[in-house]
Amino acid sequence: MNEELEHFTNKMRANPNEICDQEKAELSLGTYPDKHLRAVVHRAVRYNFPFLQTLTDQSEIRVREDPDFKELASLASEGEAEEFFRFIDAKVPGSVFTFLPDDSKEHRTSVHHFVSRRFGKLVETKSFTDQQKTSITVRLRERSKQPKKRTIADCQEEEVTLYTAFTLRKENLETLEAISYMAAALGVLPSDFTYAGIKDKRAITYQAMVVKKISPERLLEKVSEFERRGMQISHVRPVSEPLKLGRLQGNHFDLVIRDLKPHGKHGLAELHQLVKEAVENVKTRGFVNYYGPQRFGSGSCVQADQIGLALLKEKIEASVKLFFTPEDGDDLQNKAKRHFLLTGNAKESLALMPAYKARERLMLRALHRYGSGQEGCIRGWLSLPHSMRVFYLHSYCSRVWNEAAKYRLQKLGLKTVHGDLVWARCETGLKTTTEELNAPQVHVVTSEEEKDDVFSLDQVILPMPGNSVKYPENLLGQWYQDRLAQDGLGSCRFRVTPLKLNVPGCYRPLLAKPQNITYSLRTAEEPSLSLTFDLDASCYATVCLGEIMNRNLS
Repeated sequence: MNEELEHFTNKMRANPNEICDQEKAELSLGTYPDKHLRAVVHRAVRYNFPFLQTLTDQSEIRVREDPDFKELASLASEGEAEEFFRFIDAKVPGSVFTFLPDDSKEHRTSVHHFVSRRFGKLVETKSFTDQQKTSITVRLRERSKQPKKRTIADCQEEEVTLYTAFTLRKENLETLEAISYMAAALGVLPSDFTYAGIKDKRAITYQAMVVKKISPERLLEKVSEFERRGMQISHVRPVSEPLKLGRLQGNHFDLVIRDLKPHGKHGLAELHQLVKEAVENVKTRGFVNYYGPQRFGSGSCVQADQIGLALLKEKIEASVKLFFTPEDGDDLQNKAKRHFLLTGNAKESLALMPAYKARERLMLRALHRYGSGQEGCIRGWLSLPHSMRVFYLHSYCSRVWNEAAKYRLQKLGLKTVHGDLVWARCETGLKTTTEELNAPQVHVVTSEEEKDDVFSLDQVILPMPGNSVKYPENLLGQWYQDRLAQDGLGSCRFRVTPLKLNVPGCYRPLLAKPQNITYSLRTAEEPSLSLTFDLDASCYATVCLGEIMNRNLS
């Protein structure tokens, strides 16, 4: 066996290009039923041949060239690579490995990125300068101390305080921005916070939240610190489970429109009648249920749906460049973004990025650690909580939905037509069990139902693109196919596997109606209109207000 292994390695080192297919690239060392003996063989091969990778298939041990060794040998020397892999395999506590001095900062960065990407959980790297020569040291990370044995009482207490619910009041803050502040203050991850939906930045908003691994007492200790950031918390209490996105019935809005002026030739004397007609119109007829401008971000150069499209096409590096595309202006955020695109230096850009830009800072930290190549960009996206990552994909799908709604009304009119989608009703016989009632089925309107006006326009639903939705069986269905193909998504599976993202899609009513709407008009001095109403989940007050004001507020 030793002779076969020597021959295999000599041939591989002498003529690496000759061993190209799987059968020639691997060598079987035989079968070792005893697992302890297998472990000895693995260690011996790795020590004597650090450039080999050992694999176990049931009880058979096979060897092949280690691609990680090959990559490191191309960055350093083969001798250094061999010693480094022996250092990694030995795992001696407190041990340190030092690469030879390297004057090239760019080359050192490549070595840092390789080690962090491949062995980041095991070791940490650092550059140091001695006698004007710079080298990289690699140190094994200290193992965390074994937790003390917990009593039954400790476990019971943990179960009670595992999740803490509270109501968050915020002003002039994005939901994700507020979460980043709270996570930093509490020493947890942003992903430990769950919520039912994202609230507007430019408003005073209230929303339910749940934080994991924090007790009510611990949360209340941070009240004053949160208040300095424009946040208040109340109704703090222990709960048994986290919240889920979309797990809400709707939202209540209190709005004030100031400096109110009538359109065209209408005077202030007619304002009362104009407001009454506008409110009654939206109360009776509703409004087209477009996604509001908040869904796409406030950027003028790049919006969230463009980033989402790049992600769906798995153009990961391009999506990161879009993510860091600056707006006009010289504020710190845009300076940091501009610096990153110009230099690719994530560390320097991170130093420039304001502390409150949580998403950007998380991304830059990962890019600094893993590099800005494909793998580094994937790690960058994965450093963001799932809800942040999937937001961009949903933004793209929402853009398509808005365009679909506009096309549907322009081409197919204001009546339900053959091929439209509606929720199946109980009496249609499409749902027969309680479980099915809780998960409504989609029904395709037939020609007979169109003729008999069985369904009204406010019952029509449109799909938001995804991998589990049915599309209309009329002109609109073809429009969806053409629209996605136009963006290069004709065969898209709506999954981004490297980023652990999946978009099943959903159905959204074409029209929405405000509930419990009331208003108060004041015409003294500066005319103002106060509005109060409720909307179903995922309906936008800005769109409803635009209908009332007869304006596009996007």
